[in-house]
Amino acid sequence: MKVPLSWLGKYVPISLPQEELTRRLTMAGTEVGGIIEIGGSWDRDKLLVGRVLKVDRHPNADRLTLPTIDLGKGGTITVVCGAPNVAVGQKIAFAREGSSLYSARSGRQEELKATKIRGILSAGMVCSALELGLGDDHEGIVVLDDEAPVGTSLVDYLGDSILDIEVTPNRPDCLSILGVAHEVAALTGETVTEPDLSYSEADLPIEERVKIEIADPDLCYRYAASVISGVTVGPSPTWLQDALVKAGQRPINNIVDVTNYVMLEYGQPLHAFDLDTLADSMVIVRAARPGEALETLDGEKRVLKPPMLTIADAHDPVALAGVMGGAKTGVSAGTTSILLESANFHPINTRRTAAALHITSEASYRFERSIRAELVPRALKRATRLVLQVAGGEAARGIIDIYPGEIEPPSVGISRARIQQVLGIDLPLDEVEGLLSSLGFERSPGSRSAGKRGTASDVGSEDAMRMRAPYWRSDIAIEDDLVEEVARMVGYDNIPTTMLSTPIPHHEPSPSREFKERIRDLLAASGMQEVISYSLTDQGTLSSVDALTDAPEPLGLANAMSSEMQHLRTSLRGSILKTLASNQRVSQPQGLRLFEIGRVYLPRDEAKERQLPDEKEMLVGVLSGPRFPTSWRAPEGDMDFFDAKGFLESLFEQVGMRVDYEPSSDRIMRPGMAARLVSNGKTVGVVGEIHPRVLDRFDLSQTTAAMFEIDLESLYEAAPRTAGRYAGVSRFPEAERDMALVVDATVTSASIHSIIQRHKLVKYSSPFDLYAGEGIPAGKKSIAYRILFQSRTETLTAEQVSRAQQSILSQLRREVGAELRGPAGDTP
Repeated sequence: MKVPLSWLGKYVPISLPQEELTRRLTMAGTEVGGIIEIGGSWDRDKLLVGRVLKVDRHPNADRLTLPTIDLGKGGTITVVCGAPNVAVGQKIAFAREGSSLYSARSGRQEELKATKIRGILSAGMVCSALELGLGDDHEGIVVLDDEAPVGTSLVDYLGDSILDIEVTPNRPDCLSILGVAHEVAALTGETVTEPDLSYSEADLPIEERVKIEIADPDLCYRYAASVISGVTVGPSPTWLQDALVKAGQRPINNIVDVTNYVMLEYGQPLHAFDLDTLADSMVIVRAARPGEALETLDGEKRVLKPPMLTIADAHDPVALAGVMGGAKTGVSAGTTSILLESANFHPINTRRTAAALHITSEASYRFERSIRAELVPRALKRATRLVLQVAGGEAARGIIDIYPGEIEPPSVGISRARIQQVLGIDLPLDEVEGLLSSLGFERSPGSRSAGKRGTASDVGSEDAMRMRAPYWRSDIAIEDDLVEEVARMVGYDNIPTTMLSTPIPHHEPSPSREFKERIRDLLAASGMQEVISYSLTDQGTLSSVDALTDAPEPLGLANAMSSEMQHLRTSLRGSILKTLASNQRVSQPQGLRLFEIGRVYLPRDEAKERQLPDEKEMLVGVLSGPRFPTSWRAPEGDMDFFDAKGFLESLFEQVGMRVDYEPSSDRIMRPGMAARLVSNGKTVGVVGEIHPRVLDRFDLSQTTAAMFEIDLESLYEAAPRTAGRYAGVSRFPEAERDMALVVDATVTSASIHSIIQRHKLVKYSSPFDLYAGEGIPAGKKSIAYRILFQSRTETLTAEQVSRAQQSILSQLRREVGAELRGPAGDTP
């Protein structure tokens, strides 16, 4: 909401400096997001108010004129002008040579220089709205009011500051200049002067000009109208156009501009109909009939359906209630009689209508936020007065005001006890009443008398009272709403800091939750990205990862939001593969490393009615795409089983767990490329490469992907409960040996690694070569290990290392039938 200070100042004196005013408004909950300065770049000595003394024709051009401008003490000057609307007697904006103006040709600010135009020297310019930055019009000059003082600096006359207020959805009153004025008055102790609503009326009663009916009172709470005859449609006066432009509106004509002006002034949308186009001079507020069509003011033809609310004449819809008017009944240059509409419509129905028809309007934006019905007659009378002022004509006697379900202004209780409970401060009720009264609240009669200290429900208590909300506030419903108003007026920064009334509860540790958070942090630190998906899915996604095979039917929703959210997921696999597919479409050159921690919902085998499913916390990860970014320094290749295994090995090492990888099979994994994760004899998860047929189901056929899935509850139960102990770095050097072993092809590397690591002198071991073929017997393979020996008490000799190596080889020979393939090198 853009609030020009010049407009705001018409209703409330602005006694504070601009910076202090914006600070107070923001601290009181009406946030000022920025300040727009009008005329901030204008040169005070070069942009002036002038008066056109005479207009001569240019001797060398038919479309150019030579106006002579009176600049007051600055004398007179004659310049070349191409505007068609320059005329004798006008007050205009004049720019001297050297002024900085916006150039439509270059699209930027440029210095005005004296130049010859068709042989005549012109050392100045009569300015258009575009050149001054006041609008988009550059065809004609800006014509100022007759009261504009000649010779005055333009920045003093037209300059302004505009507050760009960020309005929260619960405060539609701040979508109006008057609403903000009431806030300013409460913060500064000033009084708001509301506009004059009186106007002269003709003898003919309005009931003889138009008939109005509300057919759907549940969707239209109040409808009021006035009729004005003999209007002259034309451009609005400068003051009206200036106010609208500064507030972000485009002037159209004097009638439409008045409706927009009052909407911005009161926050109540209005609409003007050409009365002569309404069939039988009748207005019926009713729901649309199926298939009815309406051409709206934007030129689009809309097909309507119930319960979209329409304004209709005796035959057809002529406007969308609360959203947009119709083209047929809009005000045009030939309009002479108008019907002004001011109404209050159902907010939810208005929002749904605007959303369904893809229409965004200033009117619907306000109606959606539940503005008060009490605004209707005030805004109507104000608009009627302004139309008579700027367009002439005469108003029919009276207004039609239909209010089927009249609602009393809300009266809400407030007590000292609740203020102290919520804010921690004790305020006398007289002070509370004063703070609320400054915002326009009124105390309900008989709401306070002698009695015991109590709550707002104790109407007879001397420490509680009831307050009635002002006509412009629609957000006051409960006691805490009033407490919030008190806090805003006291000032959040002025509420003293106090100790809590009760001790802070002791921290209740949750080891399982902390373990899950640590897993999440470790995976993110290792380079994986966490994703979050919905707990709801569809059977197609579950069947794509074979989650429905040999499993109970997933739980379905009684009222699903969409076909893709019909069932509670029984597996995270489908969700993360869909996420991988959607991300891979925009990240082709990059590798993706994704993981998700979430619940799956497993129906019980013999579930009773309304029995909840078993919920398991699962971890799933997927890796796909290039292992490294394209570079001459790194080998090309896609991530596979061993990349996923590497992430898991790093994870398990950091949580202090030993996990073995045993060959396994999985419905969605490639044969021979899957392993189950076993810790302390219990399976905690699975890792493997995804089968191509599964990838095809998710449009991932052009890539490989590896996945791991872990039951977090099982992993937590297998994790050590004691923290690791620090061991200092040995002062003695390491000795390195390579050992090439020949074993049966069925022997796993993990079993060999565990035997090697048993020796007390082995610090580290890792396989670095695998070979099967020529020189190796059939059914055998060769695995080479690099072993690092180190003692914590002495420097190892070559003989000690050899004995350790022989001891390890003996163990390998006994347990897995390993034989030494060749001599091991010694690299101390």
